[in-house]
Amino acid sequence: MTTDAGTRQQPGVRKNAPGRSPRGEPRPAGFPARPRRDPAVEVATGIGRASRLWASLPRELARAFRPHADAMAREILREIQLAVPEYARPLEGPFGKTIVQGVQEAVLHALDNLGNPAAPQESWITLFHHLGKVEFSEGRTLNQLQTAYRVGGRVAWRYIATVAQSLGLSTEFLCVGAEAIFSYVDEISALSLQGYAAAQARAAGTRARQRRQLLELILVDPPASPKAIAALAVTAGWKLPERVVAVALEPRPDQHQLEPPTLDHEILVDLEGPQPCLLAAPELLPPAELESALLGWRAAIGPTVPLNDAALSLRWARRTIELATRSVIDAGPVTSATDHLATLWLLSDEFLIRELIRRCLAPLRGLTEKQRTRLSLTLLAWLQSSGTAPDMAERLGVHPQTVRYRMRQLEQLFGDRLNDPESRSNLEIALRAQQLLNP
Repeated sequence: MTTDAGTRQQPGVRKNAPGRSPRGEPRPAGFPARPRRDPAVEVATGIGRASRLWASLPRELARAFRPHADAMAREILREIQLAVPEYARPLEGPFGKTIVQGVQEAVLHALDNLGNPAAPQESWITLFHHLGKVEFSEGRTLNQLQTAYRVGGRVAWRYIATVAQSLGLSTEFLCVGAEAIFSYVDEISALSLQGYAAAQARAAGTRARQRRQLLELILVDPPASPKAIAALAVTAGWKLPERVVAVALEPRPDQHQLEPPTLDHEILVDLEGPQPCLLAAPELLPPAELESALLGWRAAIGPTVPLNDAALSLRWARRTIELATRSVIDAGPVTSATDHLATLWLLSDEFLIRELIRRCLAPLRGLTEKQRTRLSLTLLAWLQSSGTAPDMAERLGVHPQTVRYRMRQLEQLFGDRLNDPESRSNLEIALRAQQLLNP
């Protein structure tokens, strides 16, 4: 059917039908007045305002919009991933399944409710209640999920408005559609909040959960309020030490299945997060006892610091773990960051130290790798020794004449830089860092 202007209309949706909208515009035929809210019916049936608004629209619209469902769901997913960094990862595994199912269910639920007040409500209520629980179990606040819902609502509205205009639907439809979409966003947000609160309530009653929350609060950067930490410490039954030490543990793929280690009850523990760690007063974390308690784990003990600098201790413990994993430092199952302070300082900014290496050792660039290695070792031995050929030869395990030959090469390559104190200092730093990064 077409209008006088030739615009194609869906059956049963006419722009100039009898009746008036609340704004005084003509109400389309088959387009009933918006239902009034009935709290008793809402409680009994689970039908919220959004579902009632969808149901007030003609059923024929479901057939008109259903071919667009997949494209709209894909567009919503794309925009959510752009807007929420925590969701900007491959849509695979449990995470991918959950977010894809959530978007698809949101779109299909709206279509199922168009012109159908008897549409089932249980599945979408259960799903969005579950999404709140998932956010809690993932250790996130509801901020990311609520943002995703708002973004999804805006994208859905833009998409529906474009399709509605192409179909020549009335302004009344656009008004009701917009109201339904944003009511729907409010409803699924409320459902997820209920799910999140339910999961939080179950976990909050346990001492382990309270202590993990306390650990997160202590380690947050910038530091949390001392009053907030003290209050939660009382709730968690943890005596606040003046000084603490953090222990970083190398993440393991099976860490969620492992039996928790036997540790002093005053040690705060997180073995579930992506970066497991411990925190306690230093006397409770001696390396020997840690090694026996943490069998199968690689651990690094950070520096001892005041409680409000706990995040700093953990930062250097994690850096020690990283360098140990890369074999930059020689570390056993348990190592202390304080045993490697010079290395940690020297490699605290790898971009800058690599730039220093590139600039200071530029004269060696045109040589073969074997030549660069030999001359680098000889130059470092010269800088770190008295400079005599026999002393350097003993250090390098070569003949003194070999040392003299190499030093003549170095003098040709570096010239006066070997006589400048600042240049010699930079050369030694660069050579030492190069040796650490390329053992």
